[in-house]
Amino acid sequence: MTTRARAEAAYLAPRAAWALGGVALLALGSAVLLGAHVGVDPFTSANIGVSARLGVGLGPYQLAVNAVLLVPVLVWGRHYVGLGTVINMVMVGFFVQWFSALLGPVLPDPPGLLLQAALFVVGIVLFTAGASAYMTAGIGTAPYDAIAPMVVDRTRARYRVVRVIQDLAFVGLAIAFGGPVGVGTVMTAFFAGPLIDFFNERVNKPLLHRLLPDGGPREARPR
Repeated sequence: MTTRARAEAAYLAPRAAWALGGVALLALGSAVLLGAHVGVDPFTSANIGVSARLGVGLGPYQLAVNAVLLVPVLVWGRHYVGLGTVINMVMVGFFVQWFSALLGPVLPDPPGLLLQAALFVVGIVLFTAGASAYMTAGIGTAPYDAIAPMVVDRTRARYRVVRVIQDLAFVGLAIAFGGPVGVGTVMTAFFAGPLIDFFNERVNKPLLHRLLPDGGPREARPR
């Protein structure tokens, strides 16, 4: 292995582990929100609705949707694609499916109001903390998350406006196909950003800076 290859491996390996942990945490948050019957993020909600209608598991269906969304990202926003893109697009749906199967026998159906409120808070925190972790790994963005910044790059439209339009389109798709839409869907569509920013600045970036030998996600990649 060449010096450059070793440097690249040393750069990617800890970030891949960090991104995978973030994806697992994000998916656990989605599973908790599903168990609370409060709805999940627009993308997952739409995928649950459509996959159920088709009689396909969430994991394989979400992977197929991500593969379709990856095509325009590769054409117009290739710099958003990396190892983290693959980790997210392959694993999120399966993780949600697996965690939901684990939590299903444990949680009452439906939960009482107090438990539902507690699960809602826990689910949102886990979801946003996990999203922050995978993003701060700095090795690629999920196809769904790359669409809005890609549009902004090419049109100079406001990111928040583009992202809300994108999320609302998938909320409409979720409603049309009977996906789990609720207050959790609204929270993740409109208010997850500030929580993700909090975890970025107060938790994940400082931790990465301490744990990684090259100083964290804002350092230059080895050349």
